[in-house]
Amino acid sequence: MSLFKVGTIVNTHGIRGEVRVVPITDFPEERFQVGEQLVIDGKTPTTVVIKTARAHKQFILLSFEDLQDINLIEQYKGRDLLVDESDLNELASDDEYYYHQIIGLTVIDQATQQTLGKVSEILELPANDVWVVKQKGADDLLLPNIKQVIEQVDLEQGQVFVNQLEEI
Repeated sequence: MSLFKVGTIVNTHGIRGEVRVVPITDFPEERFQVGEQLVIDGKTPTTVVIKTARAHKQFILLSFEDLQDINLIEQYKGRDLLVDESDLNELASDDEYYYHQIIGLTVIDQATQQTLGKVSEILELPANDVWVVKQKGADDLLLPNIKQVIEQVDLEQGQVFVNQLEEI
């Protein structure tokens, strides 16, 4: 059973067991619905069922069945929320990927065939996602996820070919 991160509990909210969650999914409306099952990461992963869900600023406020008290939920602050691989949605097209598929890929410059580093994280920005590439002995490289930059993703080989834009 593979589990994938869809959010992080960053704090409690009120005294009735609600938590503030920073979602890291492109499907928050579907992922955080009443009745959906999630796993709270930890030494002993805890399976929970969403009792209430609502948007609040940049967070999702959730409460879980049988955890309707701040004293019961407080221990989970800072923990990740995970879903089982079988609960992942089908993507709309072949050029869409889950974050866990992209993170860890080796980034290769299309023009020079030089290895630039590995994708370490993905930043969600209003215009487009930005892939953070860890480089050896250099600052992180930030690559916007746009067609002019991301040329080809090869999941089988664990590589992504990019076209670096010229700096202005």
